[in-house]
Amino acid sequence: MNVFRVTHLTGYRAGVLTDRAALHQRLDRATGHLETPVAVVDLAAFDDNAERLSGRSGGKPIRVASKSVRCRALLERVLARPGWHGVMAYTLPEAIWLVRTGVTDDVLVAYPTVDRTALGELAADPELAAAITIMVDHPSQLDLIDAVAAPGGRSPVRLCIDLDASWRPAGSLHIGVRRSPVHSAAQAGDLAATIAGREGFRLVGLMCYEAHIAGVGDNPPGQALRARAIRMMQSRALPELRERRAAAVKAVREHADLEFVNGGGTGSVAATSADPAVTEVTAGSGLYGPTLFDTYRNWQPTPAAFFALSVVRRPAPRIATVLGGGWIASGAPEPSRLPVPWLPEGLRFKADEGAGEVQTPLLGAAAERLVPGDRVWFRHAKAGELCEHVNELQLIDGETATPAPTYRGEGRAFLG
Repeated sequence: MNVFRVTHLTGYRAGVLTDRAALHQRLDRATGHLETPVAVVDLAAFDDNAERLSGRSGGKPIRVASKSVRCRALLERVLARPGWHGVMAYTLPEAIWLVRTGVTDDVLVAYPTVDRTALGELAADPELAAAITIMVDHPSQLDLIDAVAAPGGRSPVRLCIDLDASWRPAGSLHIGVRRSPVHSAAQAGDLAATIAGREGFRLVGLMCYEAHIAGVGDNPPGQALRARAIRMMQSRALPELRERRAAAVKAVREHADLEFVNGGGTGSVAATSADPAVTEVTAGSGLYGPTLFDTYRNWQPTPAAFFALSVVRRPAPRIATVLGGGWIASGAPEPSRLPVPWLPEGLRFKADEGAGEVQTPLLGAAAERLVPGDRVWFRHAKAGELCEHVNELQLIDGETATPAPTYRGEGRAFLG
């Protein structure tokens, strides 16, 4: 199957426009009155992706990962749909803001926090303390919370243990991201016992994010041997994780009544939800459909998020230069982190220049037809990071564009 499957579809699927030339015309018409750069989310594709994700979760609720959306209006939109409940935030200040603004009353902060100001606000407000769960993986994090607000004078702080999902098939070999030091069921049980013995805390959840399964596409284009190695790794890592996660849940339940066991991401919704130990899954990137998910065999979202840059010069017959373009995604520096020129079809970067901060030359047959003032539409490699470049997203409904502020546009710099 071609990894860029949407290239070869025409017409509509469940109301979603899949013909790229027609999509190009519609985006241009909807945003023609706006200056570039302009970023958009096609609501039909967004809603379709949300529906398809919930259909893959086996009836288990999906917690939306806010870092992959970073737009309050779109968080509210997906949370209004059946099958979606709660937010996975990336900082405690963000979680507090989401509760204060009424987006949700159920937030899991995915990463440990040392923000003393935010911890003080959480501890002093019973409403926040009841709505927000923070992540821990070491007793020292409990000490920091106690230093901010003494346990006898605060509402209980809701905690979730972060269980490391990485696969360690042979001693020092480590496959997966470096997250929590809590890897074994025994370590999870020990931390749960420590929490149970501390005043002012309530252990309510366990999270286990299998990044090497959910976040690694198993069909990288032009890399057949690497694809086979990834599939082999994932086929062996998932059964090990299921067994270890079940044991960890059992060990933790000896010390706490867990409200939830969270796992997965867009790339593993179906596989993770099939794990009996998991009570909810997380997804977010699949709502926007960034390019990193073009390399998955089991499920690919429909591209829903795009950004446009204007052609400003023609240095050669088959080169069109756009203003800006260096919107590089985080992660290991490699070509997969570059944005992809998507509309019109048939454009590529100049190998020795790539995506530039101020200008980006684009090559290909399509460049021959472009003139200054025309637009090129790009797809970002990752989902929510697109929103760090713009103050608002244009939400496209048919040929109508409605602005919605991003986190950045609301003055919310949750990552500093």
